[in-house]
Amino acid sequence: MIYKNKDLMNVPGIKGNYIHDVEIKVLKKIPDERGSIYHMLRSDDEIFEGFGEIYFSKVYPNVIKGWHIHKKMVLNYAVIYGMIKLVLYDNRDNSPTKGNLMEIFMGEDNYMLVKVPSMVWNGFKGIGDKTAIVVNCASIPHDPEEIERQDPFTEDIPYNWNIRHE
Repeated sequence: MIYKNKDLMNVPGIKGNYIHDVEIKVLKKIPDERGSIYHMLRSDDEIFEGFGEIYFSKVYPNVIKGWHIHKKMVLNYAVIYGMIKLVLYDNRDNSPTKGNLMEIFMGEDNYMLVKVPSMVWNGFKGIGDKTAIVVNCASIPHDPEEIERQDPFTEDIPYNWNIRHE
């Protein structure tokens, strides 16, 4: 099942406010005595938009990778090992959810695919006690001309990366 718009807030591990055009698909893990298969994305999935490249990113516990925004690329994140907190910030001028922040806790304990549209700021932080491996199936090949970056602690994005004990 694919979650969109306000339905995103019904997915376990989601906090904050939904962001327009973000989609989440809860993924399957199929274990047996030999190991596990982790499904991610198929070309005939409703959520699939195009293929540019697949890459893996390792993030150590408590390390932040962000902020960045893509002008054209659509991201399709999944975490196959460990856990991350993926944070999205909608600063698009014509978006009905401009100003919204969304936290997505994803990984081994909450296996899902998160589709991040172009022009949405995103970053992630390794959580837990082990390195996380993040997979991105990007809609276009990497182009350094279409990405912008900001410091994780910029005041331009109203977010605090600290742990909140709620």
